[in-house]
Amino acid sequence: MGQDQNGEKPVVIVTGGGSGIGAAAARRLARDWRVAICGRRKDPLDKVAAECGAVPFVADVSDPEAARALVADVVAHFGRLDGLVLNAGILVNALLGDMSLDDWNQQLAINLTGPFVLTQAALPHLLERKGAVVSITSVGGIQTGPGLAAYSASKAGLQLMTQALSYEYARHGLRANVVAPGWIRTEMGDEEMETMQIADDLEGAYAKVSEFVPARRAGTSDEAAEAIAWLLSPAASFVNGAVLAVDGGSLVANVGMTFFDKIMEGGGSPH
Repeated sequence: MGQDQNGEKPVVIVTGGGSGIGAAAARRLARDWRVAICGRRKDPLDKVAAECGAVPFVADVSDPEAARALVADVVAHFGRLDGLVLNAGILVNALLGDMSLDDWNQQLAINLTGPFVLTQAALPHLLERKGAVVSITSVGGIQTGPGLAAYSASKAGLQLMTQALSYEYARHGLRANVVAPGWIRTEMGDEEMETMQIADDLEGAYAKVSEFVPARRAGTSDEAAEAIAWLLSPAASFVNGAVLAVDGGSLVANVGMTFFDKIMEGGGSPH
């Protein structure tokens, strides 16, 4: 999205903008947008802001009043709002039978209810500008794994919420799409690797979890940020309600066929 007729760059809010995909998105979008980043911790936001010129707003978007206030503050500061990147999220790994109600509710509050309230507050401004929304979900919202009951439910809900938004408001010029990352090397991903203790170091851990990803590696935050920037841009002007997996091909892998990967790589035959 380029400058408007008055020479102004459009304005985008990136939630969870202090680290990982959110920080990478802020840096990438700052080329073409005026960027507001928000998060619960001031220091990481200030660091990203110093790197790319984004404006930091400390806010816990799982708090409905804080989410609404954020939109009002951003519009008051910039005078407009053209885009929204719903990136903030958490994962509490626990089997369904062991998960506390507090952990369930917290993940839904941050990963799903917060984005709903923020989108609802931003909607009048986005409609005025014929803007765009990109929600960051996960391949874990499409296919799940052990310990992901609440996380997968919240991310699947965010995907469908975003697609409902795209359906309901496309006729008014709004676009809403989804980026579904696979394993991406972020601070959150690093924490998961360390918690699972599946290798002696992070490199080994990422190699292990990516063993049957067709690309044979984890992605980078910058790779996810490029997908976000494209979906927000005029280059994706007729893309609406789409789910773009940034996962190195992991969703196309049939788990029942991964046994044969080593055989085929070794030049053998599965027959």
